[in-house]
Amino acid sequence: MAGKTITRADLTDAVYRSLGISRNESSAFVERILDEVAQTLEKGETVKISSFGTFSVRDKKLRMGRNPKTGEEVPIEPRRVITFRASHVLKDQINNTHRQAKAAE
Repeated sequence: MAGKTITRADLTDAVYRSLGISRNESSAFVERILDEVAQTLEKGETVKISSFGTFSVRDKKLRMGRNPKTGEEVPIEPRRVITFRASHVLKDQINNTHRQAKAAE
């Protein structure tokens, strides 16, 4: 299931083609959106994009892990992780596309 990875440049190009604004303005537009999302997550707030999904930050506590090579117990430091939960609209869209591709085979 190899697919293309979408990059910032791809997003900028899509904005450029869709809105007809300059490439520099398109790039600034994409950067501003990504910066806003990142800054909101840094503050520990949730980012909800309708019909797409929700990004949130979870605080993980200190826990004990194990070195698989030696079996030695090692503390895993507390940290913050980003989670993404896809909306039902996005899930349905992905599943319908997958079903249609399977039916076409």
